[in-house]
Amino acid sequence: MTMIEQLVTSFIASGAFGILFNVPRQTLLKCGIVGMLGWIIYFLLDIEEVDQVLATSIAAFFVAVISHFFAKRYKTPIIIYSVAGIIPLVPGGLAYDAMRNFVENDYNIAIQLAAKAFMISGAIAFGLVFSEVINQMIRKMKFK
Repeated sequence: MTMIEQLVTSFIASGAFGILFNVPRQTLLKCGIVGMLGWIIYFLLDIEEVDQVLATSIAAFFVAVISHFFAKRYKTPIIIYSVAGIIPLVPGGLAYDAMRNFVENDYNIAIQLAAKAFMISGAIAFGLVFSEVINQMIRKMKFK
């Protein structure tokens, strides 16, 4: 049952952020699918006890790959899918807990949580950039 809940909530979260970002109506379903697939990859890696930073990086990479596919297939900008699709991976709860611990003067825990949120955020950026680098390398190889 947990897997179905994860699928549904990540789909809704990505689609809802697509609405907030004012993406075209016909892409909302695809935005939800990208976010759902990215989150499920992260969730399955987390179940296998892969480090959260590595799992986030891999999931972000696949979000970017799926976004590239949808962008080419439907002739839309990739940013539409990648921004809405990456939302479930953002460590908002972790950042909130870090700030709450700072306010409560529990600095040791706050710094640990903030560092982890920072590393996860960097892993998201790394996954997206790495996918773009791979895509550019494939394009150059096709032209040669």
